[in-house]
Amino acid sequence: MTSYRLALTPDIQNRTVAGREAITLRATVDGVRRLNFSANALGIDSAVLDGVALAHTVEGDVLSFHLPRQLRRGRTVKLELSYHGRPARGFAGSAETLYTSYFACDWMVCSQNKFGEKAVFSLDLRVPAGMTSLSVGSMIARRPTPDGSEVQSWKAPRPYSAYLYGFAVGRFTQVREWVGSKMLTYLSDTADADQLKRRLAGTRGMVAFLSAKAGVPLPVADYSQLLVDGGEAQEAATYSVLGTNALPMKPDDASEDWAIVHELTHQWWGNLITCETLKDFWLNEGITTFMTAAWKEHRYGRGAYDAELDVAKGRLEKARVTGFDKPLAWNGSYPTLGVRRAIQYSKGALFMAQLRVTLGDAAFWAGLRRYTRDHAGGTVTSIDLERAMEESSGRDLRPLFAEWVFGDSLSDRQRQ
Repeated sequence: MTSYRLALTPDIQNRTVAGREAITLRATVDGVRRLNFSANALGIDSAVLDGVALAHTVEGDVLSFHLPRQLRRGRTVKLELSYHGRPARGFAGSAETLYTSYFACDWMVCSQNKFGEKAVFSLDLRVPAGMTSLSVGSMIARRPTPDGSEVQSWKAPRPYSAYLYGFAVGRFTQVREWVGSKMLTYLSDTADADQLKRRLAGTRGMVAFLSAKAGVPLPVADYSQLLVDGGEAQEAATYSVLGTNALPMKPDDASEDWAIVHELTHQWWGNLITCETLKDFWLNEGITTFMTAAWKEHRYGRGAYDAELDVAKGRLEKARVTGFDKPLAWNGSYPTLGVRRAIQYSKGALFMAQLRVTLGDAAFWAGLRRYTRDHAGGTVTSIDLERAMEESSGRDLRPLFAEWVFGDSLSDRQRQ
């Protein structure tokens, strides 16, 4: 995939969507006969490839479009779709708001778990007049339509993986503030301007802290946070959705202060730099969970850092009690989502903490900066982190990575 261009009309009350989508693809191998995407609950009204109508099938979790002739390597084609339906996942909100959460390929046609396929994204969102929209990147145009609605056009600043696409529509209170050259935008249909400023006030300090540790400034010019009811904590390419129940109820509550910084951290590790496949998903979530602990150390002291890592240890131990513990880059199936998170989030964070102890602060943070700068905008595997840490420290880290990341068998490591 090289680009997705969408025109969507969401129905807030009915939680449905109608859309047109143009996907530009380039064949990477000879003999392509089918185009496969993640299956969803949408009804495909039409599918056309370079002017030729296509048939489609759904088998299990795969939506396939069957090509009339093979594609040769290097050929670029455009798949144009129209569809409608009620997404099974990823749609939430209130009576007057709608926002997406993680499952982008439930409301559009894309591949949810092909993290290595970063593509350009643009969206023309038709909304009722007077409503505010939020999506990936920046709003580049808005125009009224004859039926009294408005089309608000959004464009991403760089290619992103499909799971990071999203949008929101509603009558939102909106507050903006600058952090240097970056704009922070806070939106909500549940909080007024003063509440937004108070509950999201820590964002400024987090941006400064993370920028320094990454060696890369906040990767987006305008970072938005949408505050909604409930317990949401989900990143998108240039914004986050946060539930009021996920935020601390009182100021300076170190034990509950995690959601804002965790989702913000993904703007670097996860969004700017993305694991190439699900096997290395710990690079997205383990680093981010560790950086949440590092922020707490910076903000509240060493005790808060240790307490956060103790939470990770507890979650990992629960998985081990059930007899499940795997290397971070394990490529098998996890029995539950909770167990997956115990490994990829919690064990990943504990490994980063162990790296910090092993290398010392100077070499560790230099290695993280090297890793971030070298791979900004791209995709990574575990070996990329190992190389960055070895180069920054001058040490052979193969035994440590074998123990934590690759396991007893180094076959995965050798293939990377």
